[in-house]
Amino acid sequence: MTIIHTPKAQARQMKGVLAFIAVLVVLVILFKIIGLITDWFWFQEVGYETIFTVTLLAKIKTGALFGAGFFLILYVSDPTDPIMQTYSRIFPGVFKPMGEMPEALQNHVRYPPGLMTIQARMYRAYHMQDPQVFYNKEDLWSIPGKQVAGKGSKQAMDPYYTIMKLPGAEKEEFILLSPFTPSMKDNMSAWMAARCDAPNYGKVIVYKFPKQKLVYGPRQIEARIDQDTNISQQLTLWQQHGSNVIRGSLLAIPIEKSILYVESLYLAASNGQLPELKRVIVAYGNNIAMEETLDLSLRKIFGGGPMKDRELRAEVKKPAAGGEMSDRQTAIEALGHFRKAQEFLRQGNWGAFGEELKKTGEILLTLEKKGEKAK
Repeated sequence: MTIIHTPKAQARQMKGVLAFIAVLVVLVILFKIIGLITDWFWFQEVGYETIFTVTLLAKIKTGALFGAGFFLILYVSDPTDPIMQTYSRIFPGVFKPMGEMPEALQNHVRYPPGLMTIQARMYRAYHMQDPQVFYNKEDLWSIPGKQVAGKGSKQAMDPYYTIMKLPGAEKEEFILLSPFTPSMKDNMSAWMAARCDAPNYGKVIVYKFPKQKLVYGPRQIEARIDQDTNISQQLTLWQQHGSNVIRGSLLAIPIEKSILYVESLYLAASNGQLPELKRVIVAYGNNIAMEETLDLSLRKIFGGGPMKDRELRAEVKKPAAGGEMSDRQTAIEALGHFRKAQEFLRQGNWGAFGEELKKTGEILLTLEKKGEKAK
């Protein structure tokens, strides 16, 4: 028997196929929406709405990227990642190893702060290796809070970029840093660093402080700044004259087994003018200083009063009796290297900046060891 397909029959058949495809697409979208709603309720229940939002945005961005993936070359920092291995098999030739990226681009690659924020939040609990400790949450960490500029409220500290020499490393490098404090406590317990320089890009490391050693956390430093008589008097005086005092982000800079804190103070007129940098606060151990510049604050912390550059150079040249420099002279020498580092930073000379910063750190460590021996 022969079946003859007339134009009308073919049209009806095409309409049926299109209707089937449309229903299938609607069902797929419906199931996706139901899954998203279910995931949203679950993430909301456990208090991780931000993770759900970031995951959803990542899926959308990934889809958009894959739409243009055939015209782009994407570089992979971790070729052992199972997801990237799957994507590489689906889209052969699109993903290239990080080592094939041009050096000019590698120098500008940064670890994403959003990803670091999620990893830090999850690591608060998952750093515990013992099942019983994990179940009871006996060693739960938290991300320290920071004071919001111009407001009295506080929010979790965001990861921030800095240049420092990691313990055991040979030179300074560009990293993304996030500190931790014990849950319901304010002292510093650990800090997480994501490395941004090749060939270590993407490696995340965590350094823990000894539990028997007290290391001040950001909240404790903020409280000590508020309790300092000289600082509180100056802040009150500015506020009485109608100026708004804006406290910048408190930066925690690790130095061996201690932390150096730096916070900037800005003044803004009540008529809404741009804020002006007025003071820099530095805290190290039990010492706190507030001066007009970072150099002066560091000098006050590590010894020595204000002096001119000519006097600074003259005093550095004078060694103490016995051929050794005094603590004051050692601190002044460190400030000299720090000033050079700041100058190279303004010039964009990162190599010279890192070298001078390295010399500054070595001198400060020597000063710290001398203080420990004196005790």
